[in-house]
Amino acid sequence: MIENSGTADQTLSEIFSDKLSGVRLAQLPQKAKDVAVNDFMDVAGLCVTARQKEYTRQLLNGWDGQGDCTAIGHARGLDSAGAALINGVAIHGEDFDDTLEGAPIRVAAMVIPAVLAACERFGRSGKDLLLGIVIGLETICRMNHVAPGKIHKQCFHPVGVIGPFGAAAGVCAALQLSNKQMATALGICASLSSGIIEYLSEGAWTKRLHPGWAAQSGLRAALFAAQNFLAPRKVFEGPHNFFRAFAPTADPKYKYLIEGVGEEWMMERIVFKPYACGTMIHPYIDCMIRLAKQGADSDQIVDIECETGEGLVHRLWEPLADKHTPPTGYAAKFSMPWCMAVGFFEGDAGLNQFTDEKVKKPEILKLSSKIHYVIDPENEYPDNYSGHIKVTFRDGTVKELRQPHMRGGVKEPLTRDELIAKFFSNVAYGGWNRALGEK
Repeated sequence: MIENSGTADQTLSEIFSDKLSGVRLAQLPQKAKDVAVNDFMDVAGLCVTARQKEYTRQLLNGWDGQGDCTAIGHARGLDSAGAALINGVAIHGEDFDDTLEGAPIRVAAMVIPAVLAACERFGRSGKDLLLGIVIGLETICRMNHVAPGKIHKQCFHPVGVIGPFGAAAGVCAALQLSNKQMATALGICASLSSGIIEYLSEGAWTKRLHPGWAAQSGLRAALFAAQNFLAPRKVFEGPHNFFRAFAPTADPKYKYLIEGVGEEWMMERIVFKPYACGTMIHPYIDCMIRLAKQGADSDQIVDIECETGEGLVHRLWEPLADKHTPPTGYAAKFSMPWCMAVGFFEGDAGLNQFTDEKVKKPEILKLSSKIHYVIDPENEYPDNYSGHIKVTFRDGTVKELRQPHMRGGVKEPLTRDELIAKFFSNVAYGGWNRALGEK
């Protein structure tokens, strides 16, 4: 049963929009604004990181819209939808963007490109931009708590199907559209949601496309709503609603669309990544880096067993034989054993580790093949990301290491200085050096 805290005839999307559209910048807690600013800096650097990548170039060449909006790192002006698309793809392209702990999903890659494009297109202020970013990030965080994990189980990518809602809500807030228009935009978004996870089978690039497509879809939904386009009011609870379509096995927790909206800010739990790969792999990489620093010889390792949460298995562990030998650098980003092995040898899992050449290195593949998992029923995922390795050596020695949480997460966040350093490292990778504009 849905508990409705609005008026008797209000739908969930209308209640949610009423609460969020009434928020003003001065009401936001400082932490929420700080997270938004940190995220903006992080994504700007990531746009430059990916500016010379083949997938970015292909999409840019395949987009025929021209305009006065910016794809960060590119001279060509695009229409607003094109800028949202290219920036969204670039942000997520190297898998180095933010995440939400507790109900994992990428957040900024769908929101910030849409809000930035709208503000640039319609001449809005920096304050409008900041408000729109916070509202959009919050929308995604709350929606992803309604049916956590269930969208993935249906072979859909939450980034692609939830992303348009955050983009739309953020644009509506930035453009100061009415509560009714925001609800209309949300009603439109469900028909624009898309993105299946078949990319997992072979490391295909469609995962990179999902946040950009969601960003431009949400932007378009908001602009259509500004014209009062007729959309379903019961998009979240009607007989053919969004969650029934994309998460049919869920018992939706609609309270997240009602309780505390506009008062408690879930987006304050957004965290930033120290490694350019799947977030839940990070604590395991830390364990392997510590193992290497202790002087372990990879040739003397017989077996590495990892306790893991069941929710990690489908995307990061299985099929195990394929994860041991990922076909591309991009596929390696979603391989628990390969990421662990490269961390052991190189002391990092950053942008330079995930290349098509490196996935063929014999020493990394040999160590990767020794890594396997057992499911730990007490694992705290998704509430907490932890890591564990139990290493058996040829002489019978067994060494066990644990990492209790994700570095960069809520329990050990990256500082502003660390994020600034990450920004400059990312733009250098993309071909810019520290002097602004110098190539």
